[in-house]
Amino acid sequence: METKKVAFYTLGCKLNFSETSAIGRQFEERGFHKVAFEDAADIYVINTCSVTDHADRKCRKVVKEALKHNPEAFVTIVGCYAQLKPQEIADIPGVHAVLGAAEKFQLVDILAGFEKPAPGQPGQVYASPIAAATEFHAAHSYGDRTRTFLKVQDGCDYSCSFCTIPLARGKSRSGSVQSVVERVQKLAETGVKEIVLTGVNLGDFGLQGPERERQEDFYGLVQALDTVEGIERFRISSCEPNLLTDEIIRFVARSQRFMPHFHIPLQSGSDKILGLMRRRYRRALYAERVALIKEVMPHACIGVDVIVGFPGETEADFLETYQFLNELDISYLHVFPYSERENTLAPTLPGRVQDRHRHDRTTQLRSLSEKKKRFFYEQHLATAAQVLFEDDVTNGQMEGFTPNYIRVVAKYDPLLVGEVKHLRLAAVNSQNVMEAEEIGVDIFHH
Repeated sequence: METKKVAFYTLGCKLNFSETSAIGRQFEERGFHKVAFEDAADIYVINTCSVTDHADRKCRKVVKEALKHNPEAFVTIVGCYAQLKPQEIADIPGVHAVLGAAEKFQLVDILAGFEKPAPGQPGQVYASPIAAATEFHAAHSYGDRTRTFLKVQDGCDYSCSFCTIPLARGKSRSGSVQSVVERVQKLAETGVKEIVLTGVNLGDFGLQGPERERQEDFYGLVQALDTVEGIERFRISSCEPNLLTDEIIRFVARSQRFMPHFHIPLQSGSDKILGLMRRRYRRALYAERVALIKEVMPHACIGVDVIVGFPGETEADFLETYQFLNELDISYLHVFPYSERENTLAPTLPGRVQDRHRHDRTTQLRSLSEKKKRFFYEQHLATAAQVLFEDDVTNGQMEGFTPNYIRVVAKYDPLLVGEVKHLRLAAVNSQNVMEAEEIGVDIFHH
């Protein structure tokens, strides 16, 4: 019997990528052959996101592309958007099955024979209410041997007024510290050099069991991972400011393995807007976190998420956010124009911001981000840094990252892939990327 081929496409966050990898390994363990999306696969699995705009349009487009590669393929949709709008997705022409949050890790068992519905019938829906998603499923991205995204937490107990994630992923849950340590030890054996810890609300790690008691915490996980042999670098992905405690920050400052790089969502620099967003901190706490990081790690990189154009955000509120960010010692911004989400509180709030104002404010903050990033990079010119090069080649060039997340570009050399190189940071180019040279010999010029 001919081996069936399966291909994957992932929309959204690094957590989604780690979960796609985990589902891919389930297929391979059952004897399926994993191929690139553009190859003619027998089965296509599309992992969707609900956070970014136009989820429906993106989903339709990817389905269409899949069927171009093989009109006879079986197409199945999983992910956040699949949990939120299963029936809507099942009605997309060419979709044969939709699986919700509680079902996606049983995909191979549930769909077994991958039999299509009768012609003209919508796709089959397998989506329990989100309350059924109580189990924690471990996952990590695979394929890039240099860096792996390791999922250690899922779900969220917060109720921010703009966010559908609790509806799409359920309550906060995670494995145990011991189970994460064991997975990291296995990854170390495969030659992975860097692990990025990911989750929906990462700092909430430690909730377990049917009563969901806090048996462990994120600080305990960080301490335990710091002792694992064989992994050179750990990074903490996005962590809420109220959960990024002083003890975690001070521990990272002492650690040889945890990198001086933090991504801390802010969302607004206006206390009024933070209140409307139902965030669990105010700007004073955020400023304290940034100040402590810079006090104990002056070279640390700090990334910030911001939403502009939230209902009720006046021009004065936006300027307050702009000034706050301008004065903070941060390194880059991820800026999102606010977009309405069904079944959230925010669209019911008064003071809708016109789309053109959302666009203008986004542009202003993205421009500020470029300036912040260039300033941060320029502070490190002529210094030496350990650069870990990745297996990603574009136009004859490869890139790597310093411990504090400065992106370094170099001429492609297969011997550099997955290697840590001691380099001098030489110049920031027009794309806001650092160019480097080997200490003593300039082999990295263009």
